[in-house]
Amino acid sequence: MRQVLPPLPTPEERSLRATGACRPGPGTPSTGELVRKLRELGRDSEALVALFDAAALAGERHLLSAWAHLGRSRARGETRLRERGAEFALYVAGEDQLPRALARVGVSDATEQFVIVAERPHDPAELVGRFGLVPDPTAYPRPVDAALLERLGITEVERDAVPPSAWEGLVLERVALVDLTTPSGHGTTAKH
Repeated sequence: MRQVLPPLPTPEERSLRATGACRPGPGTPSTGELVRKLRELGRDSEALVALFDAAALAGERHLLSAWAHLGRSRARGETRLRERGAEFALYVAGEDQLPRALARVGVSDATEQFVIVAERPHDPAELVGRFGLVPDPTAYPRPVDAALLERLGITEVERDAVPPSAWEGLVLERVALVDLTTPSGHGTTAKH
């Protein structure tokens, strides 16, 4: 049976948008420079700006689901981290600990393609140059494949339980599991 997902809002209706990018040359800009720019953007505006390794993102539903879960969690007063961008990374990674989340979805010197995510009024396409990157439409969105699922901690056993057309649903399920852990990150996603 094919999993049917609800339609996405149109780009004009979205408050959260994303675009793909890559480095103009090997190692340029450095990961440190990218992180400094991300922190600077965070200080200058309350609107969320995030930067992820494109190889860890399963598309628009993945980002929109993580963002919606973040919003609902914060609305309930269940703030996990002081920084919204860092907390957003927890949901994108489907992890309850920031170091593990950043290992899954964060950028590093090995990152070749990036996804810049931004809430309005920021335009992620305009932020590409501010990060010192260049536009790369092949970076995002991209198809969900076994390597992406493995990176997000979705095992071969889990992948084999559903057809490849439902793999995106496995990612969305992983995002939702973060809500089942305690906000302090000391909870469990195990069934009781």
